[in-house]
Amino acid sequence: MSNYDTDQDQDELYEHYKFTAAVGQEPLRVDKFLMNFIENATRNKIQQAIKAGNVLVNNAVVKSNYKIKPFDVVRVVLAHPPHENLLVAENIPLNIVYEDDEVMVVNKPAGMVVHPGHGNYSGTLVNGLIYHIENLPTNSNERPGLVHRIDKDTSGLLVVAKTEFAMSHLANQFFDKTTERLYYALVWGNVEQEEGTIEGHIGRSFKNRLQMDVFPDGAHGKPAITHYKVLERFSYVTLVQCKLETGRTHQIRAHFKYIGHPLFNDERYGGDAILKGTTFTKYKQFVDNCFKLLPRQALHAKTLGFVHPKTKKNMQFNSELPEDMQLAIEKWRNYTVHQK
Repeated sequence: MSNYDTDQDQDELYEHYKFTAAVGQEPLRVDKFLMNFIENATRNKIQQAIKAGNVLVNNAVVKSNYKIKPFDVVRVVLAHPPHENLLVAENIPLNIVYEDDEVMVVNKPAGMVVHPGHGNYSGTLVNGLIYHIENLPTNSNERPGLVHRIDKDTSGLLVVAKTEFAMSHLANQFFDKTTERLYYALVWGNVEQEEGTIEGHIGRSFKNRLQMDVFPDGAHGKPAITHYKVLERFSYVTLVQCKLETGRTHQIRAHFKYIGHPLFNDERYGGDAILKGTTFTKYKQFVDNCFKLLPRQALHAKTLGFVHPKTKKNMQFNSELPEDMQLAIEKWRNYTVHQK
């Protein structure tokens, strides 16, 4: 494949990835840089893409040994559009809590990806939505009906816009922070204060592209605010309610790790290890059993409130904690009682 230095050639290519190196970026080969940033990518595939002239740094084709510097803009461009743009309607059962002509509220199970992306091109909530509803409006990221999202392994409530009018109306509510979003989370450790607020900018980790980090000085990332209150204490873990003022990627997961209380069984943020408690084998077995009951981060989007785009009525929806979270909490509750 030839180099793509002309505007005409670049117009025929589709951008699949775009990363800007951070201010603190150490010199790093471009192939290694992309390995850190692209989920499920192999070194071989990345080197093939570089060889084919599909990796650009500051709009120029580079070789594998190019060293990334702060503020370099790295793009991966290919001859076909990203798979997430090739949406296929799929008859996926959806747990619809409410639906009218403007909006739909869905209770998403843990394990379901919200929209197609790298490595998940089918079986997502969006694939199910476009089967269920014709002509869903798209947002700026070409994601039909979505005005917000929740992580794959987080369960709970999500509002979907069915019309362009509802899309812009709801998007404004999320932007203006007038929606109500309450989450329940089980976190490691005994959270000291009964209630509190966690603040700190959230942005991509410099070390691991798949993680978000908290940057207290605000030099990197976007402002993020999480209010929490303790609901129940189980000696080594705490059940908390979180109220989101902002909706950053992995906000609750990153914020609680930042204050030293990662979410229970949150593999990406280190909560899948035994972080608090005794060294007894019996206790380790107990925690392992809890992990098996709840094989994901202990996070559920429990309450969702917004103003209806057409009727202007305040809508509020509540969902039950899913069975896996209920079972794990019940297990901790019984364990705590027997320790007293």
